[in-house]
Amino acid sequence: MTDRTTPPPELAVRDVTVRFAGLTALDAVSFTVAPGSVHAVIGPNGAGKSTCFNVLSGLCRPASGTVRLGGTDLTRLAPHRIARLGVARTFQNIVTTEGTVADNLMLGRHALTRAGFAASALHLPRAVREQRAHRERAREIAELCGLGDLFDTPVAVLSYGDRKRVEFARALCLEPRVLLLDEPVAGMNGAERVRTAEVVRDVRERLGLSVVLVEHDMGLVMRLADEVTVLDFGRAIAHGTPEEVRRDPEVLRAYLGTDDTGEDAA
Repeated sequence: MTDRTTPPPELAVRDVTVRFAGLTALDAVSFTVAPGSVHAVIGPNGAGKSTCFNVLSGLCRPASGTVRLGGTDLTRLAPHRIARLGVARTFQNIVTTEGTVADNLMLGRHALTRAGFAASALHLPRAVREQRAHRERAREIAELCGLGDLFDTPVAVLSYGDRKRVEFARALCLEPRVLLLDEPVAGMNGAERVRTAEVVRDVRERLGLSVVLVEHDMGLVMRLADEVTVLDFGRAIAHGTPEEVRRDPEVLRAYLGTDDTGEDAA
């Protein structure tokens, strides 16, 4: 289980550059996620947000630059190794399997399982005890995410918002120290957005983890984020608190489509 008595390590992104066939998707991007904070990465479509998340989770290797979690360099590690070091993520599109909520959440516990395949297949006592403990922890996380009453419900019959929260809960089942949320409220209605924002806030406070958030819902970003990094055409054009970023002239021009005076651009 995760040790919540100590804060999560700092996540430091330094001068990360990613190129695809001559196109620069990220251009020397740097930012720091303070321990226990919610750090939002925002920007228009094509700004490099998803590429940034793919670098943080190991799905994409940068041409240059580094990503460090505390004293550990994540830059060249495979995704499963990064996950075991405490970085979990969700995706823009829902990725769930057939079966119940419990089945999906138990997949998130797989990397933490110590019993081998043979011990599990033979139902040896230590494997049975471990499986029971993981299931109990998965149920706790389901309760935390508002899915407790749905724990044994097939995912296929759930609403869109509940299925998004199943993916969120499954990422938490990895016991991460840093949670990467890629558009967690995309496609939700107003009530689902409010509920998900409450869950993210509660999880951050109760589990003591850091959250990196990519989201187009600026109302949610402004309510949840402690710090914001703004990307535009692969460059970081602003950093600061939500209020500081909201007033930044370059953000107004590049992201909101306004001029320095705050009037609509022609």
